[in-house]
Amino acid sequence: MQQLFNILLLNGPNLNYLGRREPNKYGFFSLNEIVENMIAQAKLINIRLYHFQSNSEDKLIEIIYESIHEHIDYIILNPAGYTHTSIALRDALLAVNIPFIEVHISNIYARETFRKNSYFSDIAAGFICGLGPEGYFLALDAVVYRLKKNNY
Repeated sequence: MQQLFNILLLNGPNLNYLGRREPNKYGFFSLNEIVENMIAQAKLINIRLYHFQSNSEDKLIEIIYESIHEHIDYIILNPAGYTHTSIALRDALLAVNIPFIEVHISNIYARETFRKNSYFSDIAAGFICGLGPEGYFLALDAVVYRLKKNNY
């Protein structure tokens, strides 16, 4: 059976340390565990989920541009620390014009003042924060719902 949609899960800096990094804020699940479970969930509903994580802004930007050639229908993005700093990442998302949902494990509005600003939320199709790793799965559900609604 052919895959219905292609979704890119894109994670920014330091998320490769989930499970070890500040578990009181980010929980005990590793990024690999989250991604494996999301890929399994996506397969059950005939969705192809690609994943990329980098601590490097330029690599994230390149993947965003490559997503056009990979026929990515939607992006689930956790820009992590780049949320508050990366105009370049924002510009790449605007250039490819692929809808995305912004996800944050912690509640950025309950943290330090500088973390309350996102360069992405105003251009995102949706925004999920503060729900821990579950936010990724809720974003996947929302993306699938939106894609199916628009294509059927």
